[in-house]
Amino acid sequence: MADKKKAKTKKPARRTPLPRRPAAKKKPAAVRRPVKKAATKTAKVKRLTIQDLAKIREETRATLTIRDGQGKAKVTVHMGTCGIAAGAREIMNALLDEMRQKKVRDVIVTTSGCAGLCSREPMATVELKGQPPVKYVNLTPEKIGQILVKHVLGGHPVIEYALAVGSETLY
Repeated sequence: MADKKKAKTKKPARRTPLPRRPAAKKKPAAVRRPVKKAATKTAKVKRLTIQDLAKIREETRATLTIRDGQGKAKVTVHMGTCGIAAGAREIMNALLDEMRQKKVRDVIVTTSGCAGLCSREPMATVELKGQPPVKYVNLTPEKIGQILVKHVLGGHPVIEYALAVGSETLY
């Protein structure tokens, strides 16, 4: 028989073991935080009263009036990033509070983005039916209250706070 050479099998390369992390030490029982158990009592649900239902009905009726386009005026508070930084949220809150105090229900209050005059923020635009819109600038809560009373409810624009009268379109 012919001499057969034994085929040498190649041994896999020996890997060096990776260093192991040290085992995490357990905190003593006094240091561990206790696990909170789930509450077993159910929360009480508040029942609606007749007065609550009447209030909801009035708020819904005011919303439907606005949706139907029956509002006599529209006030737009410009709330772009620059307007919010200048205080437009305070203007909006002051306007809504004043309207709530005077029980004004037929005025649409809405928001928009930046009007493009960041240095004159906070701004608002008032539109009455049959009159051109008026843009008011550099507003404060006191000024928006005067605008609500004199312009929105009274029909007379407050010239000292106004920037422009009329639409911005160029056609």
